[in-house]
Amino acid sequence: MGKKSAVRDLADTEARAIIRNLRISPQKLNLVAEQIRGKPVQRALMDLEFSRRRISGAVKAGLESAIANAENNHQLDVDRLIVAEATVGKNMVMKRWRARARGRVARIQKPFAEITIVVREQEEA
Repeated sequence: MGKKSAVRDLADTEARAIIRNLRISPQKLNLVAEQIRGKPVQRALMDLEFSRRRISGAVKAGLESAIANAENNHQLDVDRLIVAEATVGKNMVMKRWRARARGRVARIQKPFAEITIVVREQEEA
């Protein structure tokens, strides 16, 4: 009587992890996502480890989650994984106000972002 299982929208050689509510603008997060797209996962982890950007630690944790999903849930070989996709999207925006001169206010927007990381197992070359 339970809920029916969802149809898997990824291939059998792919695994995914989604990190939501990252407190950074999507534009800045996309700069970090560009660093890892298309790279082998070991190289992408090293790039994130030594990146000077603040959000790279959260992206690294998400990539490790995608690798763990591939290994534990889909029985993929970790040594042959590459970062197939790293897509960035908007999330909520906190709106704040700042007092300005002559009784006026200025709007401050504090955006949040989300990133979806898909890892794929490469075929034997």
